[in-house]
Amino acid sequence: MPIIDVHAHVGRWQFHLTTGDADTNLRQMDRYGIDLQIVSASEAVVYDAVAGNAALHKALATRPRLHGYAVVNPNRIDESAADLRRCLDTGRFVGAKIHTHYPGRLPGSREMAAAFDVVAEAGVPLLLHTWGREVTLLPELLEARPGLRVVMGHAGGDAWREAAHAAAACDRLYLEHCRTATDAGRIAYAREAGVPVERLLFGTDATLIDPCVSLGVIRDAHFTPDELDRVLWRNAADLFGLELPASELPASEPSPPELTTP
Repeated sequence: MPIIDVHAHVGRWQFHLTTGDADTNLRQMDRYGIDLQIVSASEAVVYDAVAGNAALHKALATRPRLHGYAVVNPNRIDESAADLRRCLDTGRFVGAKIHTHYPGRLPGSREMAAAFDVVAEAGVPLLLHTWGREVTLLPELLEARPGLRVVMGHAGGDAWREAAHAAAACDRLYLEHCRTATDAGRIAYAREAGVPVERLLFGTDATLIDPCVSLGVIRDAHFTPDELDRVLWRNAADLFGLELPASELPASEPSPPELTTP
């Protein structure tokens, strides 16, 4: 069935990796059967949001299978607000991305609240890097911003239990479980906590992490075929307004023959 990856990156990292340009993403996508991928620029995440977003736009222009997140820097909120509007106007960006640890601003800070306001006003989903117990603050932050929908990247990281309960308490919080440490039972725990399958998304953290890790987590979650259909692509298509090429869509049931009057 189709696969949409909602958490990926383009570009090099400061770690000892062989990641590279956007063509590296496409090669990995082909290897694992990923049809569409939503990416942020590593440069925008770790160094310069505006320059990284601009470089990503150039990469997206000739690669229709990739869609962009415009990175918002909570420390430069006016600059990022204007840049987010520019990115969205191109039609190639479908959401915003905010990291918490690189800019040093966690949920609960004044700067992060301002960044949430910017994304809420733009009306697009937010992929938020989550890692730690501060995820417990997210339902309250979203309650104050009715239009904001947040994908919890890494599903809280080491605080995946707290993230599950936060998502269960707010119908505009989504869980995406990519992580280097594949703790057993994370998805089962989230479902037992009350998170519906409609708010579970598939992400890989590519090309920082090989997609096989996240695919294994999904395999071990033992979804039914209908649930897998939602998690691997349909939830993401609905949330981000994405369309798959007709050739990639699952075959539909044949239409009954038309009755004709003799």
